[in-house]
Amino acid sequence: MALRITDECINCDVCEPECPNGAIAQGQEIYVIDPLRCTECVGHFDAPQCRTVCPVDCILPDPQRVESRERLYAKYLALAAGEQRAASG
Repeated sequence: MALRITDECINCDVCEPECPNGAIAQGQEIYVIDPLRCTECVGHFDAPQCRTVCPVDCILPDPQRVESRERLYAKYLALAAGEQRAASG
């Protein structure tokens, strides 16, 4: 499933640069995760890098976005293919 950032976020800025899919951005009050780009780092790493570096443990699975590991990998492949097309065009 995609991840979400809770209200406990302290805007420390460490999660955003760790996301290999560019799914994390500054929201109006706290950082937010784009569920269409979040693969929980499947295809890149063994664990979600944002959760690894978060000092307040405020990045949790989003129960509204349940996805299997296979679906997350398919999303990773689609994102990677889109980036390749953008780079070559």
